[in-house]
Amino acid sequence: MSKYKPAVVVTRKLPQVVETRMMELFHTRLNATDQAMSKADLVEAVKTADVLVPTVTDRIDKSVLMQAGEQLKLIGNVGTGVDNMDVKTAIARGITVTNTPGVLTEDTADMTMALIMAVARRLIDSLVTTAEPRDRGVEAEKARARSAVRFGRPADGTA
Repeated sequence: MSKYKPAVVVTRKLPQVVETRMMELFHTRLNATDQAMSKADLVEAVKTADVLVPTVTDRIDKSVLMQAGEQLKLIGNVGTGVDNMDVKTAIARGITVTNTPGVLTEDTADMTMALIMAVARRLIDSLVTTAEPRDRGVEAEKARARSAVRFGRPADGTA
């Protein structure tokens, strides 16, 4: 009994667990080198794939989509937007376009909080001052002392 597996082309390297599962479920062509596909490679992919899984670095424009085979029914963009593709042309050709909304929400919040803490604690100023003191004399020692006070001393529990 032969079960049809859709042909899926993945344009960039994805987490190993995702690639493994895709290979179990679909006839999957992976990009083992993780180098951006050329326009010619993208055209070849849309000619043969049922599903294209690009990332935001892949430009899926009208010239690529117009060469897509009739079997291409889905472009599942790995990224929060679809600015890298011509959605209007895809829809006109009967190709559904999806993305991964919210995938970066938690990471963006984490980075925002880290930057707030860095600014509040003057982390960058302290790192620059202590990492490359202008001289090795008294001023450099004062800079180190200021950063220790600013950050607290782990040994005395003030950090």
